[in-house]
Amino acid sequence: MKSPEQIVTELAAAEEIPITLGVEEELFLVDPGTRDLLTDPDEGIFEACERICGPHRVVREFLRCQIETNTRVCGSVAELRRALRETRRIAVDAAELHGAAAMAASTHPFSSWRAQEISPGERYERFALTFQEGVRRFVIGGMHIHAGFGDADARIRVMTALRRYLPLLHALSTSSPFNGGHDTGFKSYRLSLVGGLPRTGLPGALRSLADYDRLVEEYRRNDFIADSSELWWDIRPSRAYPTVELRICDVCTRIEDAVCIAALYACLIRRLVRLDRAGALPPEPLTEMIAEDRWIAQRYGVFSFFGATGGEGGRVDIDDYVAGLIDELADDARALGCESELLRARSIVRDGTGADRQLDLYRLRRLEGDGEADALDRVVDLVLAETRDGIAERPAPAGTEPNTP
Repeated sequence: MKSPEQIVTELAAAEEIPITLGVEEELFLVDPGTRDLLTDPDEGIFEACERICGPHRVVREFLRCQIETNTRVCGSVAELRRALRETRRIAVDAAELHGAAAMAASTHPFSSWRAQEISPGERYERFALTFQEGVRRFVIGGMHIHAGFGDADARIRVMTALRRYLPLLHALSTSSPFNGGHDTGFKSYRLSLVGGLPRTGLPGALRSLADYDRLVEEYRRNDFIADSSELWWDIRPSRAYPTVELRICDVCTRIEDAVCIAALYACLIRRLVRLDRAGALPPEPLTEMIAEDRWIAQRYGVFSFFGATGGEGGRVDIDDYVAGLIDELADDARALGCESELLRARSIVRDGTGADRQLDLYRLRRLEGDGEADALDRVVDLVLAETRDGIAERPAPAGTEPNTP
């Protein structure tokens, strides 16, 4: 009897498996002088974005200090890089035109949640009334990656199989080590704040669209939700698009890290689609074990040792895990034209994420005599610089142009 690995190998790497991609980023709007969040930013920022967004979309978020960018639908990782650079440039340029700065991180290092104001809109007002303190403390931003592929049932099966990889995808993205002016001890404190709301975290193992529809209908029957967009899981079927939406990730301070995570997500999907077509999807780990890995990723980021992915050998170091996964996904990366982007995952593990760079700078400034407030100001400056640096035009790395049929 052939193993799943043999079956996947025999399913030609060149097999046609179209995957479309798009990214949403929730950015902060910052006062460049005080480095604090702008509680009531100039309306002209949003008006300028609307004028120049082209095929992309830029909208308000729950808090007035936030702005959400949405790339157009992309047919390759190389195309996604260009689109993500464009959407960040739209937000950065519009903010700077009106005396603000756009910041790509999932928490602000020192701003107070008490000072923030909710964006206008009935939906946001309803959330504030329903969730009270849980949502008032929600000064966070996330990166959501949409992937379109297959039919609705296949997307549900692959989404369930993707759950085991969520901790790794999150660990590579961490950018929220500070909250309210202090080091939280977590590489991603954002997930702690997300957990204050219901219907967050890991979804259960679903096998078909019918399973999902029954669950949504049960929520609606009990008047817990208005529609499926109020299921805020780490990964979910999109209500608006025929995609699976990865929601666990922090906003990456560097665009290339975001592109790497999107490439890894696409490669995992392609491999799982091949397994699904062969009826060879691997057995599901215990949800409880994935949840433990999720917490480990949140706490330690690229210093994680994961358990649910370690098989009989027990826990595995993230560096070894990434190296093995890159080997497993080599054919898929080649077919998707994103080999160099996938390889970047090893660099993120070895060099650190946005969270690591923030913490390193903060500790260095404190050692060199800065007070806490000054050190946190320098952290904001770092994140603003990394956010802006990513919008500069650069040649794409070798091997990243989209494949042609």
